[in-house]
Amino acid sequence: MEGGATVADKAEFKECLRLTWTQPYILRLVLSAGIGGLLFGYDTGVISGALLYIRDDFSAVEKSTVLRETIVSMAVAGAIVGAGLGGWMNDKFGRKPSILIADALFLAGALIMALAPTPAVIIVGRIFVGLGVGMASMTAPLYISEASPARIRGALVSTNGLLITGGQFMAYLINLAFTKVTGTWRWMLGIAGVPALLQFILMWMLPESPRWLYRQNRKEEAAAILRKIYPATEVEQEIDALRRSIEVEIQLEGSIGGDQGLLGKLKKALGSKVVRRGLMAGVIAQVAQQLVGINTVMYYSPTIVQLAGFASNNTAMALSLITSGLNAIGSIVSMFFVDRAGRRRLMLISLVGIVVWLAVLGGTFLGAPHHAPPVSDLETRLFANQTQTCPEYSPRASWNCMNCLKAESTCGFCAHEGNKLLPGACLAVSDASRRTCHADDREFYTEGCPNNFGWLALVALGAYIVSYSPGMGTVPWIVNSEIYPLRFRGVCGGIAAVANWVSNLIVTQTFLSLTKALGTSATFFLFCAVSLFALVVVFFTVPETKGLQFEEVEKMLEKKDYKPWKRYRPDVPSKGREIGLAVP
Repeated sequence: MEGGATVADKAEFKECLRLTWTQPYILRLVLSAGIGGLLFGYDTGVISGALLYIRDDFSAVEKSTVLRETIVSMAVAGAIVGAGLGGWMNDKFGRKPSILIADALFLAGALIMALAPTPAVIIVGRIFVGLGVGMASMTAPLYISEASPARIRGALVSTNGLLITGGQFMAYLINLAFTKVTGTWRWMLGIAGVPALLQFILMWMLPESPRWLYRQNRKEEAAAILRKIYPATEVEQEIDALRRSIEVEIQLEGSIGGDQGLLGKLKKALGSKVVRRGLMAGVIAQVAQQLVGINTVMYYSPTIVQLAGFASNNTAMALSLITSGLNAIGSIVSMFFVDRAGRRRLMLISLVGIVVWLAVLGGTFLGAPHHAPPVSDLETRLFANQTQTCPEYSPRASWNCMNCLKAESTCGFCAHEGNKLLPGACLAVSDASRRTCHADDREFYTEGCPNNFGWLALVALGAYIVSYSPGMGTVPWIVNSEIYPLRFRGVCGGIAAVANWVSNLIVTQTFLSLTKALGTSATFFLFCAVSLFALVVVFFTVPETKGLQFEEVEKMLEKKDYKPWKRYRPDVPSKGREIGLAVP
């Protein structure tokens, strides 16, 4: 899960509803910019279903797991570059032009993919989309926060996170809607151009961020926008607050070597013990968020469902829709519990659940092959005149479905007519073999085998999402927004965000190769072991920041007897402090 998170309490949400009703201009600003979050979620989620049909249309994609991984992961690679460019463009040209450029990239990527004649062109389109995703991830929440009244800022920025998960859910719905339409994956990928075009039109008619305008000495323009956002009685007060905030910001930039460029800021940041401790906690939280394997589920969930023994593309996407819905619900749950349970506790509980359910997933996939139906010579010979049987298959071999799927020449299992658990046929994968198998109302399996354990894999997958989303899904971003001294928050937050994207890329680019090299069960056991290690590392490195002011977090990090697993209480002697898990 990529993107940021901002915590807002119930009172802030009530005030948000009241103010957006009485000041509809605020809602127009937020929703127009928030389409960037929707596009972010859609373009990261849509590939999971589209990949099933791309695989069917291009034999090279069917045969190469690396090519499939590249199609998925190139958007992540583009996002790493896009996030870096987005940060620079936000400062240089403003928030509005950055959003407009991101929309142009989204639109170009959608059109390139929809019209792609080869997998290589799809990859080019994914890179364009990734650049847009990276820029949107940086710019949309920034524009919303700078164009929002201070007292409801947290609630409005939180909507961006909800729109990201909502976009992912919408991607699964649209994938399901286009399964019966000619062109399938082309429509799935191309439809993303519609919200991109809509946002481009809406943002064209909206103003620049008042904060950016004020920093460019365009103070009258900034004041004019603030008059549309705030009641007349509050405008002067807000203009004065903006002036003082920017003066402090400029002063802080000078104190951290702002005139020395990024390397100067970085050198000064790493020279501070407080920053090093905070950065270690922040980066570990971000890397752990990805290495527990969440994006194997978000990018490959239909494939995982097929690995569990559900061959139909439609069934795989319908069941994957549930996981996406659970992820969206988990984001909402997190907003209500993160201030009650605490950041650290929520992360640790989340990791415990992740470890347990990844172990169940690994165990399920370990047991399933032993119950895979056998390959029948009689069944296979039924197709001999209509299509090619698997070259490696021999009637003398005692093969089951798993042996068939592991054949070097890419073979598939055509299940028995009427009962998929009875012996079936082993055929070479081709359009002809698929059509012939489906003509007899049989299922054609290329990823996983029919078994009686598929339901358990789906339960474990859903429970994994329920464990992940409210904790590891959102809390690492919250911790990163609170743990750095104000003067170093930009550079440290950037480092942590890049660590998150790079970890995402590693997981996305290796998942299918790992399932081929190690097997599906061993891959999930590997993620389980990594998650257990993350649980231990998070326990010993990430402190609790709940209820602490920024100054108090800084004091906690600079203490000589600093122990992240102990709860820091500014008003209680260190001897009486509790372990972080016992946060009230």
